[in-house]
Amino acid sequence: MTDTARENAWPLWRRIAFRFFFVYLLLQIAPWHWFDGIPGVRPIMTPLEMVNDWAVARSNALLFHVRDILVLPNGSGDTSFAWTELWLYLTVAALCCAIWSVLDRKRRAYPRLDYSLRTIVRYYIAIAALSYGIIKVFALQMPFPTLSQLATPLGDLLPMRLSWLFLGYSTPYQMFGGFAELGAGLLLLNRRTVTLGLLAAAGAFANVVMINLAYDVPVKLFAMHLLLCCVFLLLHDARRLLGLFILNHAAPANAAYEPPAAAPWQRFARWGVKAVLLFYVLILPLQSSWTRAHALTTTPPSRPFTAGVYDVQSYVLNGVTVPPLLTDSVRWRNVIIDNQLSGSVDTSDPIFWQRYRRGYFRYHADTLAHTVAVWKTSAALDSTWLFSMRYEIPDSSTIRFWTRLRNDSLRVELVRSNRHFQLAERQFHWLSEYNR
Repeated sequence: MTDTARENAWPLWRRIAFRFFFVYLLLQIAPWHWFDGIPGVRPIMTPLEMVNDWAVARSNALLFHVRDILVLPNGSGDTSFAWTELWLYLTVAALCCAIWSVLDRKRRAYPRLDYSLRTIVRYYIAIAALSYGIIKVFALQMPFPTLSQLATPLGDLLPMRLSWLFLGYSTPYQMFGGFAELGAGLLLLNRRTVTLGLLAAAGAFANVVMINLAYDVPVKLFAMHLLLCCVFLLLHDARRLLGLFILNHAAPANAAYEPPAAAPWQRFARWGVKAVLLFYVLILPLQSSWTRAHALTTTPPSRPFTAGVYDVQSYVLNGVTVPPLLTDSVRWRNVIIDNQLSGSVDTSDPIFWQRYRRGYFRYHADTLAHTVAVWKTSAALDSTWLFSMRYEIPDSSTIRFWTRLRNDSLRVELVRSNRHFQLAERQFHWLSEYNR
């Protein structure tokens, strides 16, 4: 071994740790999926997904036994499938690390592989920061509470929904978080500002991790992996950061993200890949989010029904008027029209999607036939046809419905309530004489 090679040799612990994290992070990040949007790429990736799903199912049946039947990610990223996949990737990484360490025990460093891994992890963090930051900047991730949510007693909410409504209530606060993530993502795109971007991203994602843990938001695994990736890259810079922030020493320039010497075609290839990624993770999301935000602000008022809270004035089942008894959990007590697509009923009737003690539905009105088609829609947006109603609007505050429900005739008259919610009103005061 030459003197130069000896000086550049890594200690044994670093070589072992690198081998483990190289395999694990590649499996977890799966950078090959970054290019799924390119025409012709997606069909190539399908067999890889099938092999991955098969391996997760078999490893669960033979080794991990997380659940008898695995549930795929479905809006929740912490499903039994996701946890089994985590244990599988950790196991595969450990086995590969052991085999690699035996077969390649004479190698003393992996500078080129280390650069490649750093670059992949760096862009993984940047892509996540940009995607979440952009939708927060346009206040699209956590929408303002709907009327149905405002009418739900606080104690009936689950922790995740409480946190979502808390963040969605304040557009400036959501945008503040979005700009923090967007700024971190942009800093990570430039090699000279990677360290600053990592510090910003670590701070932003540490807050996300704590919200997810404290409020049981089912994106814990993904958020913790993002924070882990930030720490993984910052540890490469630990000596420099320690000298700068703790020991008050001058910090040398960080050349860890400078590409190694390469042929001209390799430089052009890097620029091409970066341009494609920027188009898909920055330009397209910005355009899409702006379009969605513009559509939300220019959507015409709900028709034919005005959004609001409606008290059930009369509820006639099979020709018999049903009184509003507290012991009757099926009778409708009030109906809320949230917008021109959805609403909820204060009832425990299981025909509706029950959430936080209200029955939720989606609807489409035919204004020519004066009919309304109603669907039961879950969080996964699995719609089930429920029934159709005829409607009449005799005045601006009254709606009458006729339908057949479970082979029973039903006539409901709704009267719009003047109920308002203080939380939906402007509640900011520079001068406050007392706590409210």
